[in-house]
Amino acid sequence: MYLAEARNFATRQQCLLFAATACRKTDDRVTFTLPLCCRKPLTNKGHAVVTEAGGAASRRMTRFIFIVAILVLALCNLVPRTSAQVNVTQEHNNPSRDGVYIDSAFTPAAAANLTRDLGFAGTISGNVYAQPLYIEGGPNGPMIIAVTESNNVYALNATTGLSIWSRTDIGPPVPSTPCGGFNPTGITGTPVVDLASRRLFFDALIDGVTKKHFIYSLDVDTGATNPGWPVDVNATAMYNGIIFNSLVQEERGALALVNGIVYVAYSGYNGDCGSYHGWVVGVDINNPSNVNAWATTAVKGGIWGHGGVASDGTNMFVVTGNTTGTGGVWGGGEAIIRLQAGPFWTGMPTDYWAPTNWLSLDNSDTDLGGVSATVIDVPGATPSQLVLALGKDSNAYLVNRNDLGGITSPVAQANVSGTNRGTSAVTYHTSQGTYFAFHNEANFIRAYKITPTNPPTITFAWSMSQTGRGSPWVTTTDGTNNVIVWVAGVQGDERLHGYDGDTGAVIYAGGGTNELMTGTRQWNTGIAARGHIYFGADNRIYAFKLPTGTPTPTPTASPTPTATSTPTATATATATATATSTPTSTPTATATATPTSTPTATATGSPTATPRPTPTPRPRATPRPRPTPPPRPAL
Repeated sequence: MYLAEARNFATRQQCLLFAATACRKTDDRVTFTLPLCCRKPLTNKGHAVVTEAGGAASRRMTRFIFIVAILVLALCNLVPRTSAQVNVTQEHNNPSRDGVYIDSAFTPAAAANLTRDLGFAGTISGNVYAQPLYIEGGPNGPMIIAVTESNNVYALNATTGLSIWSRTDIGPPVPSTPCGGFNPTGITGTPVVDLASRRLFFDALIDGVTKKHFIYSLDVDTGATNPGWPVDVNATAMYNGIIFNSLVQEERGALALVNGIVYVAYSGYNGDCGSYHGWVVGVDINNPSNVNAWATTAVKGGIWGHGGVASDGTNMFVVTGNTTGTGGVWGGGEAIIRLQAGPFWTGMPTDYWAPTNWLSLDNSDTDLGGVSATVIDVPGATPSQLVLALGKDSNAYLVNRNDLGGITSPVAQANVSGTNRGTSAVTYHTSQGTYFAFHNEANFIRAYKITPTNPPTITFAWSMSQTGRGSPWVTTTDGTNNVIVWVAGVQGDERLHGYDGDTGAVIYAGGGTNELMTGTRQWNTGIAARGHIYFGADNRIYAFKLPTGTPTPTPTASPTPTATSTPTATATATATATATSTPTSTPTATATATPTSTPTATATGSPTATPRPTPTPRPRATPRPRPTPPPRPAL
């Protein structure tokens, strides 16, 4: 398109010189805008006409304009695309659950001076166990999405922390769950956003005559409920004759979205009571009546980790806990499970791994699934495509995710000290190698290297004393340099802490009086976006900022690990998950379980009256006659 206003130039050469500065960058593209003075009026034959005197000279000038315009357009395409969108759509930023955020502003020097953004309001209502999300590209500017145990959902302006929209009509949370849940229990797991359709997905436990889990989908920009949702999990989830029972199933782990299906993992409530199972329920986001499920055959076997479902982009991975009443016959517990789209499980040894002492772990309530699955690639190792489990038995296990192997020894195993339970780990790469890190219940954050050998091994890297039970996350300026491992001292000192990814040296020690948080909850994790860290706690989202102001970071999403191959099942007697059967109990038509599609405000029940702040315009890069694109960071 052309510039909106005319410009007066003495010559077309001056006009074209101006045109060289007319590159415009948007969120995901660079465009060239030709000034009006350079436009070519067309005759009814479509030939270019120049109004200056001298036909031959005018035609030469026209050709010159075309040539210069093409050159300017080529130069525009070389302008670095520094305004690309930054979105945190899921737990730990990526389906692998690696927890890595690439932001050029997070140098160690800048991170050492992190301060709380006191201009960020961040007020919400309810207890928070879920990670916040950060979403750009909508009409309201950058947003923070937060959910609470009161079944409230919020979209906050990412700069001011003021409400853009809120939903407080999802339905009442369950005030008291069996054997000591969160009380109340509503929305616990971290939601997920599909950017292509601008839809938000989450699971809510809603009180009523029959307590039920519902999987919801809201318009991320307005908060309105999307057609066909919510999905009543009690009424739709069944596996091999096992019927889903919300009363004994907790939804603690983060949701995953893989190739058009949203996956939700379930465990039991705190205290391990009732005849629950480990479940993964999959809902087609474009046809929510299409629901499939997988469950542990044995009782219990919950999927407890904060990260929920991990994926390599094709297959899904979960880690289960202890089962009971097996009679010595393995029934899905104490295992890494690989699920294909649906979810569908072949039952073949390629698609599960359990340690040879699984029965002993069962009998001592020593869950293998203390920490959610983490997908790891280790260049140079054989095998190089791995999945990590961290158990309550203080061991770390690495398994070949192309062939899990059944009940057998893992690819690598090491005692990593302390009980590991309920959290998410991280994995990252530096010039020194491939690491994973986690926070255990012995009040230490620990990091280990995976050697690029055949087979790979697990070696100690560093350990730092740190109170609390938080899940770490990682920042890096380009994917491998200036790696900082962050963790919040949840239910401990309630401060953020940052450590050098290679050595564990303290980079950020928690700040001063203003940086102290309150109401932090176990297992929770933070995010990084555009020079800020956001962290959720009871009744508030906290924002922290670097001293350099708002940077223009590189895209935060790191590459999805290479998808694993999927063997053809040869034995499918127990592999088909039935989605069409309806439980014998009739779903209760509780009014609170089916909200209206109108987003409501926190206080009034009508669309929020809070003015929507205008997002700060993104600065344009200073044009250069011959720009050279910066080298892409090595990932």
